[in-house]
Amino acid sequence: MSGSETQITVFSPEGRLFQVEYAQRAVKNSGITTIGVRGKDCVVLITEKKTQESYVDMNSFTNIHTVSERVGAATTGYYPDSKAIVTRLRQEASEYKLKNGHFMPVDQLSCRLGDLSQVYTQKAFMRPYAVETILAGYDNELGPLLYKNDPSGYFCGYRAVASGIKEQDAIHQLEKEFKKDKNATSMSFDKTIEVAINTLKNILNREFNPTDIEIGVVSKEQPKFKKLNEQEIEEALRRTNQSKQ
Repeated sequence: MSGSETQITVFSPEGRLFQVEYAQRAVKNSGITTIGVRGKDCVVLITEKKTQESYVDMNSFTNIHTVSERVGAATTGYYPDSKAIVTRLRQEASEYKLKNGHFMPVDQLSCRLGDLSQVYTQKAFMRPYAVETILAGYDNELGPLLYKNDPSGYFCGYRAVASGIKEQDAIHQLEKEFKKDKNATSMSFDKTIEVAINTLKNILNREFNPTDIEIGVVSKEQPKFKKLNEQEIEEALRRTNQSKQ
């Protein structure tokens, strides 16, 4: 056996790092899909709310988290790892505000998470977090920000992004939406929610009840990150269905 097969932190002759690939595969095996869409003055995160276990109290877990007052995160992958990442993100954001007197911007928080995640790919006694994290926030200077981090430490800003088992289907659907609508980057708050819901509905080929999904939003008008409650999700689903008629 080659060194790359016995030592998971060694690159293979093909340039592959197997422990990172295993972590990315674990994200897909979570069985859920998460989508982030950036509008003119807002960002919307949407994800499935389901578990592979029966008889679980669905109110006892979540995949959309408040990191700070201005930043939210949607995690996809191994749930215990996602809790650890969110806890660390909250710590980083809190310490930044304490030192600097203002909220940590999304791009800097994403960069910091990338630095931390990359370290976990270097040593055999560590393993990468089996989580992809989509961060959303509103910056007074830069406007709405949408970033995604993966287990390798890679991070980047996006207009629209997806992760999870149906990631490629979602990206293809979003690409079609942006090509169809030349003003997609100028979408209103309601339109951005509509695009996010319709994308998830189309790739999963199903209708949603308010308890089937989670939605997180942040906007210029409401820069405080917020998770929609069931009543608000039901209203968003109703508006989306009406717009298609």
